[in-house]
Amino acid sequence: MVDRSAVQRSAKAGQLTLNYYDTGVPPDGEADALPLVMLHGGGPGASAWSNFGPALDHFAPRFRTLAVDQPGFGDSDKPPVEGNYYRFSAEHVVAWMDEIGLDKVHLLGNSLGGGTAMRLALSHPERVGKLVLMGPGGLSLNLFHADPTEGVQRLMEFSGNPTPDALRAFISTMVVDQSLVTDELVQMRFAAATAPGAQEAMKSMGWSFFNPETAEDGMLWREAHRLRKPVLLTWGREDRVNPLDGALAALKLLPRGELHVFPNCGHWAQIEAAEEFAAITTEFLTRRRKP
Repeated sequence: MVDRSAVQRSAKAGQLTLNYYDTGVPPDGEADALPLVMLHGGGPGASAWSNFGPALDHFAPRFRTLAVDQPGFGDSDKPPVEGNYYRFSAEHVVAWMDEIGLDKVHLLGNSLGGGTAMRLALSHPERVGKLVLMGPGGLSLNLFHADPTEGVQRLMEFSGNPTPDALRAFISTMVVDQSLVTDELVQMRFAAATAPGAQEAMKSMGWSFFNPETAEDGMLWREAHRLRKPVLLTWGREDRVNPLDGALAALKLLPRGELHVFPNCGHWAQIEAAEEFAAITTEFLTRRRKP
């Protein structure tokens, strides 16, 4: 597994400092032309490493892979959110890209990170090659499931009562295979979720999606028709956070969108279907467009 301390970095992103992990350019010369930036989800204790640390081994041989802690998460700064979180985070990710010299990248975003990736691509299309969106927020329009979904309900319950048991209940909605919900994982995520500033950052992020002045900016499905980039939507068939029916509007609206569904898989395809997810994602990102 990639050594965490060996790849951990930090850089300015405007007025903020963001923590990230950079595997560097593969030494064998087989690297894809564009780096791959990974943007994690938004649950309690989420971070670049907790979402994507185990996945780096699959991608580092082919891509310069960078997994970044979005504002308010992990070891990045935790300021109050200004405007809608997707735009707030996307603009800081662009500033971070400028700081470390990334002109154009592929984006891989899970849940909240999918919304950030979508907003970044809409606002700065010249900075993005392709997008892989995993059960993305903002694009997931639940046509048949009630809102809030089971996973979002568990997240809200943790916010009101931040205990290890409440966190375990939330994490249990992420996966089909409950053996993945280990005591070690719960302890690690709980420590991160209750670190100084973390709960305040979570509440600020959450309010940006309920505040009438900023909520509509997060309804990215209304703008999906404008995105001309190739997009791979990936979904776990048993996703209880952003259920599969939420993919239908995005698939219809995205001009160059395609969908892959993982059976017996929840919201964390990169963990629960790790090898298949890596293979399908790599094929999509390295596929050359037919003349």
